[in-house]
Amino acid sequence: MIAWLEGRLEHVSDPSIIVVTDGGVGYEVEVTARLRQSLPDRGQRVQLYTTLLVREDMLRLCGFQTMEERAVFDILTSVPKVGPRLGLAVLSVYRPAELRRIVADGDTVALTAVSGIGKRLAETLVRELSYKLKVEVGAEPLAASGAGSVYHSVLDGLKGLGYAESECGSVLQEILRAEPDLDVPSALRRALQELGRRK
Repeated sequence: MIAWLEGRLEHVSDPSIIVVTDGGVGYEVEVTARLRQSLPDRGQRVQLYTTLLVREDMLRLCGFQTMEERAVFDILTSVPKVGPRLGLAVLSVYRPAELRRIVADGDTVALTAVSGIGKRLAETLVRELSYKLKVEVGAEPLAASGAGSVYHSVLDGLKGLGYAESECGSVLQEILRAEPDLDVPSALRRALQELGRRK
């Protein structure tokens, strides 16, 4: 399993990018539209969480900004009739916390906003994900609590300080799940301490 990829961004297209590692190997990675929009300039370094899909007639490497996105993608593609292209399309439109809220609310209309998802598939997704997301991701969605706005505010602050979302997003989520009542300044301090400790 290829779980992490770091290297130089060589090429960007739709839906994939090419990342060249320090060893000179170039990997073609399919990514979400959201991730493509946040990529640095060509030649800059990128870091991705990845999952390798093995089928009888293909190998597909898909990349994500956070471990949570990768976990949700793996769950999405476990649903019948949801392949990697559709899984990436869902995560291009909705963040994991937003998707959990949609599923919890049974909002099939919101799911049909994703290209390729009709009413029947939306109903299947709500039914399948209603227990899979809860059990396998196993977390109260941040967006459903006061931690949601704190998360996005602190994340924007960390990105402004030069941290990549793939680097700080999962750290921040861990902090807010453990201490959901933190305000923005406190959460930012805790995140900076933890990121500094992990370097």
